[in-house]
Amino acid sequence: MEQQAGSSSITYKWTYDVFISFHGEDTRLGFIGHLREALRQRGIHVFKDDEGIRTGEGITAALFKAIGESRVAIIVFSKKYANSTFCLEELSKILECFKEEGRLIYPVFYYVDPSELRRPRRSYAKALVRLEERFKDNKEKVQKWRLALSLAAELKGCHLKPKIANEQEHIAGIVSEVSNRINRNKPLSITDYPVGLVSQAKELISCLKLESTKETKMVGIWGAGGIGKSTIARAVYNLIGDLFEGACFLSNVRKRSKNIGLSHLQETLLDQLVMEKNLKLGDIHEGIPIIKYRLSQKKILLILDDIDEFEQLKALAKSCDWFGLGSRIVITTRNKQLLVSHGIDSESIYDVKELNYEESLQLLNWHAFKNENVDSNYLEVCNRAIHYSCGFPLALEVIGSNLCGKGVDEWNDALDQFKAIPYKGVLEAVQLSYNALEEFEKKKNSLIWSVSSMIKGDCVIMHDLIEDMGKEIVRHESQDEPGERSRLWFHRDILQVLQHDTETNKVEAIVLDLPQGKEVQWSGNAFMKMKKLKMLVIKNARFSKGPTYLPNSLRWLEWK
Repeated sequence: MEQQAGSSSITYKWTYDVFISFHGEDTRLGFIGHLREALRQRGIHVFKDDEGIRTGEGITAALFKAIGESRVAIIVFSKKYANSTFCLEELSKILECFKEEGRLIYPVFYYVDPSELRRPRRSYAKALVRLEERFKDNKEKVQKWRLALSLAAELKGCHLKPKIANEQEHIAGIVSEVSNRINRNKPLSITDYPVGLVSQAKELISCLKLESTKETKMVGIWGAGGIGKSTIARAVYNLIGDLFEGACFLSNVRKRSKNIGLSHLQETLLDQLVMEKNLKLGDIHEGIPIIKYRLSQKKILLILDDIDEFEQLKALAKSCDWFGLGSRIVITTRNKQLLVSHGIDSESIYDVKELNYEESLQLLNWHAFKNENVDSNYLEVCNRAIHYSCGFPLALEVIGSNLCGKGVDEWNDALDQFKAIPYKGVLEAVQLSYNALEEFEKKKNSLIWSVSSMIKGDCVIMHDLIEDMGKEIVRHESQDEPGERSRLWFHRDILQVLQHDTETNKVEAIVLDLPQGKEVQWSGNAFMKMKKLKMLVIKNARFSKGPTYLPNSLRWLEWK
């Protein structure tokens, strides 16, 4: 299951802080013992193996599991390290596992020059010659070890040199580096059920092009409210934060900038990235040059979550040259145009995908039944809930949590209620997406929402959830008086307006489709005040008399 595969790194539930790879014969009783003790005293949890776990030629399942559950790997390259096929297998697994997820690998060249690994000589050359003879029928294995050693030689770590090295000083430096990395990037809470999250987080990481360390890059995460933008951003922060000299996740920028001001967010950014404590900024114009000066030489990861105005970007991350080479800035927003206007190209904008059917069913099951399997009695209502949710994780979470422990009939009743008046938490998320649009876009999308309820076939395809959200947004234009709304589609509301002449010039579209054909008693004057009416559709209804007036604004008329 994907929620289990890779979920430890996504949710930051590490079992160990540090995994140490070493050759026991020449380091265990001295350097490794002192290093372990120093890490332990600093409160850092180190995986501790024993000789019994190192059996056979290949890496054991227990060690592989420990590597996967460790946040940092320290590899101690001593003179006899390459003598052990076990150490070399361990090294290959660490590089494979850690590099893919962006975790910290810290090499210690223990009286061994890194060049001995890059182009094997001395003890490493002799060891590899012996291994090539031993595995002459499996040359690919030895070639893989050679490549792993060469890659490790390029990593930044510490080098103990003969005659001048002070082991205790080096150990103190290693502990300080590991401690800073662990304490600097605090784990972010993600989600209890990361269904579909691993693949999307990895797709976003590919957009970041982390291998390119000579450029600073901005990437956008775009999608509707409730689709999972912030969750993906938090997962990526947890996965790659250790690769940077500093990392900062500024959450709810839209809301916080209005509540506490952008200058306070600038203070938070500086506090997290350069430990600029107790900094007080008068306004954003004071903060901008300080951010540029403090961060222009530093490789940082900055995630700006829920941006909705250019002013926020101007204050926090207007340009790539504010930050050091190799930095990555990630922006989540409901407004794609904001990203385009900020100069982010289409290849660097990640469009968040809805969950597919299997993922939707799995997530719904976890929230509703606390397992991945659905009771056959609930399959029909689950399918109904999935169709309604349109693959939005927030909608599935709300539905599953609210219907947990309830019977099938209660599920159906609740889904009927959601259809009439969507659940508040889901409505707010989608309405925020709507509010982020410019006025022209609001009118255009609202029109689509109203039209979609009546056009069938291939003309308009609209998710039920989005359609219902649009209707609820329109209903909130005037909850008590339907005649004050821009769109009318519910037959009782329309009959109230037509029969009691409570219409206003705010009405732009009417779609009347009665559940049972009947005659509508009215004066015929209801359209007199509807000077903005563009669409009028009447189905399955007879009127006591014809209309006395139709407005010139009308562009679409269907009246059978």
